[in-house]
Amino acid sequence: MKCRHCACQLDDARDVFVDLGTAPPSNAFLTSEDLHRPETHFPLKVFTCPSCRLVQVDEVQRHDALFSADYVYFSSYSSSWVEHAKRYVDLAVQRLSLSAQSLVMEVASNDGYLLQHVQARGIPCVGVEPTASTARVAREKGIESIESFFGRDMARAFVAERGRVSLVLGNNVLAHVPDINDFVGGFQEVLAPDGCVTVEFPHLLQLVQHHQFDTIYHEHFSYLSFHTVCQVFAEQGLTVWDVETLPTHGGSLRVWAQHAAFDVTRAVTQRVANMRQTEADAGMQEPAFYRGLQEHADRLKNDLLAFLLQAKQQGLKVMAYGAAAKGNTLLNHAGVRPDLLPCVVDASPHKQGRFLPGSRIPVRAPAVIDEVRPDLILILPWNLKNEVMQQLSHCRAWGARFVTAVPHLHIE
Repeated sequence: MKCRHCACQLDDARDVFVDLGTAPPSNAFLTSEDLHRPETHFPLKVFTCPSCRLVQVDEVQRHDALFSADYVYFSSYSSSWVEHAKRYVDLAVQRLSLSAQSLVMEVASNDGYLLQHVQARGIPCVGVEPTASTARVAREKGIESIESFFGRDMARAFVAERGRVSLVLGNNVLAHVPDINDFVGGFQEVLAPDGCVTVEFPHLLQLVQHHQFDTIYHEHFSYLSFHTVCQVFAEQGLTVWDVETLPTHGGSLRVWAQHAAFDVTRAVTQRVANMRQTEADAGMQEPAFYRGLQEHADRLKNDLLAFLLQAKQQGLKVMAYGAAAKGNTLLNHAGVRPDLLPCVVDASPHKQGRFLPGSRIPVRAPAVIDEVRPDLILILPWNLKNEVMQQLSHCRAWGARFVTAVPHLHIE
């Protein structure tokens, strides 16, 4: 395998970041008919490039198969994420002076969770979304959605027909592309001379420091540091001029970038130098930083199994909340099956009635919680713990307790 950014040869003996065995794609939910068919598992081994420090998984399954027409992740089912998107739009409009004369493009626009806030301000906008299921929902909201994967060719075609954009943004998509150079090159192609790019992505520093191994799955081709993102952008003619730290997804960064070749008046903020220093102080340019996650992943796996086995021995009822991709990584690495975790509930009707990939645990509607009245509720999307606990606060009336497994097993 070669690094998807710098083409450095990666070595199986030297460069393994973590090996989580094999698993099906984390969003490949099963129907009842699928239960009678074999399920394909792919290696989930992650490497660190010794040259550019990009952490990455091989493209063992094509990205167009991972992000298919019946993709089941719809962003709008997290109220906190929709509110996060609204705050971003408010900030971007103010900071970039966006108006009815601007054009905003969101790449991986999903079901319109963000562009609905742009549209509400009377600012022209367009989404680029390869999954037909989510793009259809966005169109129902009146949001133009181009069904396509993004890259240089798509960007050039758009510019030839529609012109360049004032703002192009991508939230939690930079990690999802197999050709990161072509993808960022698309930003450079589609951006107006005085335009701005923003991207949000989970910060690799947080993944390592807080043992967030469950955020690793096949749809995430890359795991990103600020240093590496700046390098990728620079090689595509873009300069990073600001960076923000965000609490989303267990700790993320929002990067603001602009053309390097044009005389743009935005000055580089002190936060850019500060983030570079933060990563340097953490040792992210040294090989030692990228060792040790395997031990934590295996320990968390064992802790979860011990907890579920003990609960079963004690006759306690356990359910999980949130059929999230990160939950599928955790459950498959631990080998959890319906005998230990009979059910997971999820608010999205697109997942209800299906089964988790690999573990084949059934997904039910949240109303099942009140029917079963479980003693323990395992929150799989731990990044939404507070939101979930608030939604399910009434469960404490019958003595239910909430459990998270990452960054360590915790019961409250």
